[in-house]
Amino acid sequence: MKVLLDTNIWIAAFLTHGVCHELLEHCLEHHEILISEDIYKEIEEKLRDKFKFPAVRIRESLSFIKEQAHCVPVEPLKEPVCRDPDDDLVLASLVSGRADCLITGDDDLLVLKAFKGIPILSPKKYWEFEKKFREEE
Repeated sequence: MKVLLDTNIWIAAFLTHGVCHELLEHCLEHHEILISEDIYKEIEEKLRDKFKFPAVRIRESLSFIKEQAHCVPVEPLKEPVCRDPDDDLVLASLVSGRADCLITGDDDLLVLKAFKGIPILSPKKYWEFEKKFREEE
């Protein structure tokens, strides 16, 4: 399965050893993780500006992402969908990468439930989806 992890999932996985960290570990082992240059840049900005990570830790985190995730080229959406343009970039990444799902904690994305038939899932809902996906294989 190809999964797109939103910025907030990556950051939560780096900050704590909680649900998002476990989710990332599972996806690393069982799925192809997708990322786009836009999400990559947003992770870098948030780690630096919001969470004040030291430069060396930012480099290590970004290096880890580059090693583990497949960066997909993104074709922008023809029409805006979300009020936040950054969320439209995530949706464009989802479609361009032909992901099987998006995992996010962003309420503005979660309210959509799906985009172009691709499920948008919270970490909790992902586990239900993943179980069903495996049963169908």
